[in-house]
Parts: sequence; structure tokens; C-alpha cells
Amino acid sequence: QVQLVESGGGLVQVGGSLRLSCAASGRTINTLYMGWFRQAPGKEREFVAAINWSGTNTRYPDPVKGRFTISKDNAKNTVYLQMNSLKPEDTAVYYCAADTEVIFRGQSGMDYWGKGTLVTVSS
Repeated sequence: QVQLVESGGGLVQVGGSLRLSCAASGRTINTLYMGWFRQAPGKEREFVAAINWSGTNTRYPDPVKGRFTISKDNAKNTVYLQMNSLKPEDTAVYYCAADTEVIFRGQSGMDYWGKGTLVTVSS
């Protein structure tokens, strides 16, 4: 079993920055494909960022590309999501997820999920 605990959410103004953290336990993150997803009010959950086992490959959807950066610290068994130039449409609950496979299978392939942390971007 893998437990994931997100932190770092909060209220930020448009154009501001936040860094989310996801602390993992039960398995080391260098054996997991890690991802961040988000769900805005009234919308479906969507993909935000992912990083592979070795940390050598990252992927982002167009809405966050160039503004968000996913990274990992194997020593701390923690994954981060640095979010810059935040927009009101980034307001959502952000979830950390882990996949035990070596390839990225998207949201449906994630095996473990955290409970989420709320990010609110005010204008």
C-alpha cells in the first residue's frame, strides 16, 4: 500500500505562485510513476503533470505547460508541483497520484490517490 499526503494549497492572487508537496509512504517514489491531477468545482478531474520513476521524463497538458513544474526528491520521498503565474482557472482541488507501472497510463491507470489540497486563485 502507498499512502500519499498533499500539502501546500491555499489562497493566492492571480499571477502568484504556490508549491504543492506530496509525501509518499509505503513505497519509494523511485519505483512509482507520480502524477498531479486537479478537479475544479463542477468539472471532471483532469491531468496536470507527471514524472517517471527516474525523474528523467515529465509531461504536462497545454493549459499548464510553461507555468507548472513537477519534481521529486527521492531522499524525502516527496513529489512537488511548482505553480507559477497562477490564473483563476487554476482554482481546484489538487490530487497527487501514483502508478506502479513504468509507463504513464493516465488518470485511469493510477493505483493510489491522496485526499487532495485546495488551491484558490483570486482575482
